[in-house]
Amino acid sequence: MPHAPKHMCLRILSTTRKLLIASIAISSLFFLPSAHAAPKIPLADGFDYPVGKPDASGYYKARGLRLRSPQHFGEDWNGRGGGNTDLGDPVYSIADGIVTFAHNVRQGWGNVVLVRYAYRDPASGKVKFIDALYGHLDKISVKVGQSLKRGQQVGTIGTNFGMYPAHLHFEIRYNINIGMHRSVAPADLTNWADPTQFIVKYRRLNREWGKVTVPTGTYKEYQGFKGL
Repeated sequence: MPHAPKHMCLRILSTTRKLLIASIAISSLFFLPSAHAAPKIPLADGFDYPVGKPDASGYYKARGLRLRSPQHFGEDWNGRGGGNTDLGDPVYSIADGIVTFAHNVRQGWGNVVLVRYAYRDPASGKVKFIDALYGHLDKISVKVGQSLKRGQQVGTIGTNFGMYPAHLHFEIRYNINIGMHRSVAPADLTNWADPTQFIVKYRRLNREWGKVTVPTGTYKEYQGFKGL
């Protein structure tokens, strides 16, 4: 039986190689995990306090939420020892969630961590999301995109590098579009929660085993620092 000409063999080999490369490229689109897959987290089965877990033992609320002038958009938590005795004390995630921001933004903030949480409101049966802000931290123990368990450490109580006496500035926002830009939302209880009242109200929730997709890209970057 006569053999095929050499140039035909080379052409067939080249075509086969191209088809193989194309096949591998197409397969990778379907089987490689996506780097942009939307993260999922479990629904919170309740919320704890961010210091002295789970009940703020050894700490007190030095300053609360005030949405009228002079405004204070969250709570300041201090150790009962006074002064800077709480400097370096652990700060904890109030529930299962995911870190959406974790940067030293300097200015009046210093080290800031934002964590997003999901929960089912017993009154409406709807799944809702909140953001919690942990501010003026001495150290950050987490990174953007990291999933957290209830009671897991997010950082330590700080002074914003000596700007303030040691304390934790803690906020809870219903509006997950705020991020580090408070001016984007009216200062009212539609957008901000009273942290202690929220924790007391949702202290215990039914455990659910499924996970929910977390909205991402909901707020603008701040001073060049990006969130999830």
